[in-house]
Amino acid sequence: MHRSLRRAAGALALLALAAVPPAAASAAPTKTKTKTKAHYLLSLGDSLSVGVQPNAAGQSLPTAQGYADQLYALEKPKVKNLKLVKLGCGGETSGSMSTGTGNVTGKECSYAKHNQLDQALAFIKAHHAAGEISLITIDLGANDVDSCLTPTGSIDLTCVTTGENALFANLPKIVSKLRKAAGKKVTMAGMTYYDPFLAGYLVPSTRALATLSISLAGSLNAQLTKIYQAQKFKIADVAAAFKTVDMTDLGTFAGQSLPIDVANICNDTWMCVPAPQGPNIHANQTGYALIAQTFAAAVGKL
Repeated sequence: MHRSLRRAAGALALLALAAVPPAAASAAPTKTKTKTKAHYLLSLGDSLSVGVQPNAAGQSLPTAQGYADQLYALEKPKVKNLKLVKLGCGGETSGSMSTGTGNVTGKECSYAKHNQLDQALAFIKAHHAAGEISLITIDLGANDVDSCLTPTGSIDLTCVTTGENALFANLPKIVSKLRKAAGKKVTMAGMTYYDPFLAGYLVPSTRALATLSISLAGSLNAQLTKIYQAQKFKIADVAAAFKTVDMTDLGTFAGQSLPIDVANICNDTWMCVPAPQGPNIHANQTGYALIAQTFAAAVGKL
């Protein structure tokens, strides 16, 4: 080709390339959507943490109405991409949570790490990115002492002492390991307990037992509070929400005027319900809602 013709062809080629839109000349880099990081509400503990309630036949079964579920519903609109992880176990004691054996139901919960505590620690380790775990909740201790109510309607005080000694030996180690794994910045909250034995007030022969149970519940809850606070846990004071020590103010249940703490136990748990569903120590949906609201108020903004 003649040199002048080659120059003309080259110029035309450059002009043609310049006329092509940049997207056609070279595909623009596509934007990759960044997956929103998940945040977690990790729920630990006994049957209350998994929302156990009795069915029509009186069988105590997990439900989706527990305090963890209802707390999750309260917090989900406030925390982006919040997910609920429930590791709790019905019948869990402070001993079985650490060892995987000794569940009061006689049926151990199954965990890949063999016990609830180690499973929780593994989950925390796997999701330890800054801000990934928004909240850890726990309730533990009721099963260490609930069996101390005898069939005759009295409280076995030796049993109470033994149960409390085990709880006060085990729980500090549990919460210490959770705090160490999660770090100082993760919000963690533990709860005090309502007193199901207040339902005994309805029967004259067990009314004294119901009154005695208030002081025992107070002692237990005081120790729980102390243990949780030592590891910078927020306190969901469920005992106060249920007005556990208030025998002065009045409430109503089934048309009866009762001390407010007794009325609350009857209205918010299954303790005053006829067989086969009752008496059952677990909260009902309304009671679980109250517990969830108490946790939400205790932890504040996540």
